[in-house]
Amino acid sequence: MNASELRRAFTSFFEERGHTTVGSAGLIPHHPTAPMFTNSGMMQFVPYFLGEEAPPWRRADSIQKCVRLSGKHNDIDELGRTRRHLTFFEMLGNFSFGDYFKAEAIPWAWELVTEVVGFDGDRIWVTVHESDDEAEAIWHEAVGLPLERIQRMGKENFWEMGESGPCGPCSEIHLDCGPEWGEGGGPAVGGGDRYIEFWNLVFTQYDRQPDGTLLDLPRRNVDTGGGLERWLMLLQGVRSAFDTDVMRHMVDAAQSATGRSTGRDAQVDVALRILADHGRTMTFLVSDGVFPSNEDRGYVLRRIIRRAVRHAFLLGVDKPVTPRLVEATVEVMGDAYPELVDNRDFVLGVVAREEERFRSTLRAGSSILDDELVRASGGVLPGATAFKLHDTFGFPLEVTQEVAGERGVEVDVAGFDAAMAEQRARAKEARKETDASAPVDAYRELLEQFGTTEFTGREEHESKARLLAVIPRDEATVELFLDRTPFYAEAGGQVGDTGTIATDTGRAQVLDTTYALPGLHRHTARVVEGEVRPGQAALAGIDVERRQAIRRNHTGTHILHWALRQILGEHVKQQGSLVAPDYLRFDFSHYAAVTPEELAAIEDLANREVLANDRVRHYETTRQQAAEVGAVAFFGDKYGDVVRVLEAGRHSVELCGGTHVGALGEIGPIRIVSEGSIGANQRRIVATTGTGTLQEARREHEELVRAAALLAVPPDELTTGLERLRDELKVLRDEARTARREAARAAAAALVADAVGGVVVARRDGVSRDDLRDLAVAVRDRPGIRAVVLGGAPPGGGVALVAAVTPDSGLVASELIAGPARTVGGGGGRAPDLAVAGGRHVERIDDALAEARAAAGVA
Repeated sequence: MNASELRRAFTSFFEERGHTTVGSAGLIPHHPTAPMFTNSGMMQFVPYFLGEEAPPWRRADSIQKCVRLSGKHNDIDELGRTRRHLTFFEMLGNFSFGDYFKAEAIPWAWELVTEVVGFDGDRIWVTVHESDDEAEAIWHEAVGLPLERIQRMGKENFWEMGESGPCGPCSEIHLDCGPEWGEGGGPAVGGGDRYIEFWNLVFTQYDRQPDGTLLDLPRRNVDTGGGLERWLMLLQGVRSAFDTDVMRHMVDAAQSATGRSTGRDAQVDVALRILADHGRTMTFLVSDGVFPSNEDRGYVLRRIIRRAVRHAFLLGVDKPVTPRLVEATVEVMGDAYPELVDNRDFVLGVVAREEERFRSTLRAGSSILDDELVRASGGVLPGATAFKLHDTFGFPLEVTQEVAGERGVEVDVAGFDAAMAEQRARAKEARKETDASAPVDAYRELLEQFGTTEFTGREEHESKARLLAVIPRDEATVELFLDRTPFYAEAGGQVGDTGTIATDTGRAQVLDTTYALPGLHRHTARVVEGEVRPGQAALAGIDVERRQAIRRNHTGTHILHWALRQILGEHVKQQGSLVAPDYLRFDFSHYAAVTPEELAAIEDLANREVLANDRVRHYETTRQQAAEVGAVAFFGDKYGDVVRVLEAGRHSVELCGGTHVGALGEIGPIRIVSEGSIGANQRRIVATTGTGTLQEARREHEELVRAAALLAVPPDELTTGLERLRDELKVLRDEARTARREAARAAAAALVADAVGGVVVARRDGVSRDDLRDLAVAVRDRPGIRAVVLGGAPPGGGVALVAAVTPDSGLVASELIAGPARTVGGGGGRAPDLAVAGGRHVERIDDALAEARAAAGVA
């Protein structure tokens, strides 16, 4: 069973048992309690398990992409040295939200692994928590697993989200890989590589109190997780996850990129596995929106890319390796994750640029290191020198040690560590002195000192404010922070406002407004007059015309969403949006392309709402009251206890924090410009409103007028003019075809003279493929000719071959040119009376024609 088959088998099994297959969430989790990366299948369901949101289904299953690179779930140190560790993996999981529990989950798990995917039940062991009599009884009495293969364990078999909150026992399913992998005795005591845990069934049935006591949860849940690659390793009977079909492709790519092979050197094997693994990890992270940087997720990604490059460097590879790894990931994972195909070029660019920058670092550091190794006294490279290479040139200590070791020189690691500690101390002191040295720290300090930014932009377009901080961004721009602002910060798909911020001493042009941290508005600006300083009184004003256009598009987005649901069905849900001044973009879930008739109906319905000119209400209320009035909220969006409700007319009621018009008539005409697919069951429409629609209509009218002028007809007769032109072209084509056939008949007479035994084989270069075919037919139809084979180099390049035979010739046209077609590096048709073939080797045409003569018996 390969990866695709396993994914299909898993989801199909649970769909047949009433589960909804939920697509993989992104690798950037959004819940406040979430780790840096999505590291388990249950991560996207945390709000349901915690009771923060009502689940839309009672049963679900998923195949979740996961990364474990931080916190306690960090597999990087074991990578490449063990059978099963990976930093990126796919997690199979099924989930019950207060529905079924152990009595169903355990037998289903047994049925799936033994009867569907094919694990040997006699080799399966199970561990349960020492207190879980219920699970042990089900495994033994309902499933029939012998008690000697059910082992009780302690905290290893008890899942907890934190020191308090939901928790419960779990059952882990293991496969005995045999005595060659270690000691027996079961997973509780045996070898870790012998008893491989491949599925964990978690039963959250308790609520741990702050004092440690366990109370029964009112609604018990099931959360299971199993690594797909680990399942594949066991099902395919291979020695490690890197030998499975999905990872073997990546290892092959690593070998191709480095020119090194596995199976000859243990260290080379480890490096190639690291490259294979990191190739997938970097590709998925960038595709999901993580970019290399020196902070947070971006820093982890940078380390992954550089770690891969470093291992290639240690293998002696001086050419880029990451592009091939990205390509291989898209090749092997693109069907399961279509976004990889869509984002391929972008990911390649990000990763390749990061590799090139780091390779420059490695090259510069290598040159300096060579000089230092020549001067190293006593066979020891000073720690201060190694640290300078690391701090100034980004040269990894491991590379320094590797290169030095090849020269018989040791590195003073203790000295390196001392220099590193000293540098960290200096950096800590520097951060105390200036907020500009560490923007994130500066943002946090602003929040702590002044609180969140007061947004005044719903009531006014210009506000008096206090300039709290000016943080240089680059040579041309700065970041300005105010205590209150009319500028809307980019959120919910709506772009940030632009405008000006002026003080007594200067004026800045605001280029964009975003959130530096939640609740903290950051105005990215260019100072165009004088200077602006922290502490000054300021007058902040937005570009009103631009905001008005954005408001029209944003309210128009909500009206379109309502119209989409009315025409296509209530299954339509928002998947993303962009609200800009000149257009709006709306992504939604739908299983098929929207037909022109449906688009017209959607557009008409939306415009009827606009023409009704109903009032638009936009107000704050509690989450509960919003739900009572039917406000639509979407899974994945995060809302607090106080939310903003948008009532766009009498039909559309949704949660939205953006800016909107006061009445629907202000939107102006809505026009859908385009509609298309952006992924599996996801569509995208682009539309305009107001003056944008008028501009688009004017542009199209101008194109129509121009086209009509070219046809010398009035614009209202454009279709008639095109039909007349089409008819004229048809007549001309027919005349040209007749002329070609007449020419072919004339040329046929000359060829017939060269016939041998009623067979003509000739070369005609510079003749189009169609004309060559017509010529062959004309020759065949001449008296006394039973077969003809023509070949040549047509104007478009390549080789053209044609064979034509008479019904009573005893010959088959396709057989006459089958061999010649292979000779010129091509292939062709199989018709018995008239066959056409092509190829690419022009220099072999004469050989091919000689072969045709032999096939016709006239060689």
